[in-house]
Amino acid sequence: MRWARRGFAAADGRVTRTDPVSLPDEIPLFPLPNVVLFPDAYLPLHIFEPRYRAMTRDALAGRRLIGMVVLRDGWQADEGGTPALYATGCAGDIVHHEALPDGRFNLILHGVTRFVIEDEVPGDTLYRLARVRWQPEPDATSSPAALPGLRQQLEALLLPAVARGDVRMPAGLSDQALVNAVCQALDLPAIEKLALLEKPDVQTRARTLLPVLERLMLRLPGSGQVH
Repeated sequence: MRWARRGFAAADGRVTRTDPVSLPDEIPLFPLPNVVLFPDAYLPLHIFEPRYRAMTRDALAGRRLIGMVVLRDGWQADEGGTPALYATGCAGDIVHHEALPDGRFNLILHGVTRFVIEDEVPGDTLYRLARVRWQPEPDATSSPAALPGLRQQLEALLLPAVARGDVRMPAGLSDQALVNAVCQALDLPAIEKLALLEKPDVQTRARTLLPVLERLMLRLPGSGQVH
């Protein structure tokens, strides 16, 4: 089993902004066909299209929030327009940015909260804006021991990958951070990740995640280790 990227934290292990993010009613959307952001997980992005350069500049000058959403199948037929989106997404707080000389950006987003798109907002921006309904998770602030049974099973499945250095787990991760970081790191089709994101709370997501991990491990011949 491959991981989408190594590690569960930003490269230096620190969040560069610690102030709570005030959640607005409207946010810019960054639709991609194969990327799903989870609350408390980190996502590196390289921004190169002109409309998303404009989005990044505006976000940095304002709330520093970007709404990550997934494109529906068939998006290629309307690639330059407004292809259909799945309604559920996750807002990311820009915790690190690097402005490149030619106008491109390197970003690191930190997942904040899930949302559902209520409707898109007409405007004169190059990028898409949406009015959203926020969906905070009721157990998002749970302690590391809040789900002991599920957490132990999850950590046991991850042990081989941790031992080999394929996965890095900082100490003291909450249940939400651990579960969502695993969801973020797994190399799964976007639609499967989106199904995990749509779960209403960490406990339900963890229960759904465990058989996914077990299924992926069973595909490996011989050793049964996580790759």
